[in-house]
Amino acid sequence: MSSLLRVQSRIGQRTLLLTTAAVPLTGWAVHAVALHKQLAATKRDPLTGLLRRDAYTARARRLLARHGDDTAVVMVDADHFKAVNDTMGHPAGDAVLAAFGARLTAWAGPRAAAGRLGGDEFAVVLELPADRRTHRLEQLVRMLHTPVTLDDGRTIDVAASVGAATPDALGTRDLSALQRAADVALYDGKHSGRAVLATVAHATVPSVNGRRSGRPGTAAWGRAA
Repeated sequence: MSSLLRVQSRIGQRTLLLTTAAVPLTGWAVHAVALHKQLAATKRDPLTGLLRRDAYTARARRLLARHGDDTAVVMVDADHFKAVNDTMGHPAGDAVLAAFGARLTAWAGPRAAAGRLGGDEFAVVLELPADRRTHRLEQLVRMLHTPVTLDDGRTIDVAASVGAATPDALGTRDLSALQRAADVALYDGKHSGRAVLATVAHATVPSVNGRRSGRPGTAAWGRAA
């Protein structure tokens, strides 16, 4: 065999070895991508696309630690949601929840922590400087009061109550404390069509399992965050 042929043979063998070695790596890369997607899916509520409680809590705490006084914790509760399920059926109720999830995501933006805490209750933690809070919360209320159109063309009038709490007003960055105060503020303005910002007085209202005392379902809730 000539020197040239021997060189070509060696190059071919090396190429084959490199190609063969790359196959398992490529397969692992595909597997890793699929695994990442599966893990990401477990962090999100399949109906609304919002973060589940644990994933929401972890991101919310990071935002509070990073942005401090320029952060707002916003609690959202759908109004008259049981009536939608009872009169129009659970698929219509699911459509309302999905619409709320999409609207909260659009309002909060990609850097926020937007989660579904359970049932028809949601929470958002986002960077929101004091000079923009009133305007942005009013915007959120308008979005959540926009009728939802179903696939069959029917429309549902919807509404939600909104309460918010901020570290600068309450003197704490603790997520559980801020959520409790925002929850109390929310019920101060329940069915009023306006968002309520929590004050120190809201933080002193008794709570059960991290929720406002007397709130429906408080006995069944775990920790607020």
